[in-house]
Amino acid sequence: MRIRFKPWARGELEASSFYIDNPEEYKGKWRDLFGNDKPLYLELGCGKGGFISQIASENQNINFVAIDMVDAMLGLAKRNIESVYAEKSLQVKNVYLTRFDIERILLIMDDKDKIDRIYINFCNPWPRGKHRKKRLTHTRQLEKYRQFLKDGGEIYFKTDDDGLFNDSLLYFEQAGFEVLDKTFDLANTEGFWNNIETEHEKMFKEQGIKIKAAKVRKK
Repeated sequence: MRIRFKPWARGELEASSFYIDNPEEYKGKWRDLFGNDKPLYLELGCGKGGFISQIASENQNINFVAIDMVDAMLGLAKRNIESVYAEKSLQVKNVYLTRFDIERILLIMDDKDKIDRIYINFCNPWPRGKHRKKRLTHTRQLEKYRQFLKDGGEIYFKTDDDGLFNDSLLYFEQAGFEVLDKTFDLANTEGFWNNIETEHEKMFKEQGIKIKAAKVRKK
């Protein structure tokens, strides 16, 4: 998603207590950053923070790291987190935002981080053949995630794009993941998971587009 430059974003992020500007320094140390042994979940491509603000505030027993590449997005995510936590009279202690290129994620994560779960929500489908290796669910990327996702760790994936979803199911198997469950119509699949709708998801549903979702596990 393209977003206009937000001149305030960089300053607000640098002043925030839950923004990390130097994620390379935390490679293998993300659990130490939180100072506890709670499960650690990762969102790849957090956008404006609609998802991470809700799921993190509703799950105080879990730690979260959310990554995006764009300051403007992260600035909006920071504000959304602050707003949601304030509404619930909570302090922001179980979530950190950071800016990084997910294609190079092994520069900031390794096996010592032992990530329990990864969320990938409505990533760029990169439909053209020569660009498909850029997909966050491509086999090339999944092999990177395996290096810091603990044994039995999970990936929760949502998309509106049929081609990306069908290809991703193959990618998961090729990269050594077990598809635990899948649906081609999340809104009408009762009990699939405790779903938190993203901004994209609401938009697609209004357009009559069915949301596809999968839960997979590292073998």
